[in-house]
Amino acid sequence: MSAPALKHDVFQAIADPTRRTVLQLLARNDMPIVAISENFALSRTAINKHLHILSDAGLVSSRRVGRETRYRLQPERLIELKDWLAFFETYWDDRLSLLKEFVESAPDPQ
Repeated sequence: MSAPALKHDVFQAIADPTRRTVLQLLARNDMPIVAISENFALSRTAINKHLHILSDAGLVSSRRVGRETRYRLQPERLIELKDWLAFFETYWDDRLSLLKEFVESAPDPQ
């Protein structure tokens, strides 16, 4: 059985700085919305909307624990971002190596 289609991709989900901060918080440990909200000057409703986007992108999962819902980071989806950034890391490494060669091969100005 195939995985369900995601409503948001990883890039859309991490485009917002609040959502990036939420991911950092959840990387430390699972948290209920009350604990997440304490870190922002936003309403729980606003944080809930951010959590839905992160969930729709497959970056966050939730589970009921008693009367509260706890949220957990699902870092596997960040591999897509890591792979994309790895291309540009190689790109810049190559460019910086060429710049170094150019500078080192330039005639001495003396």
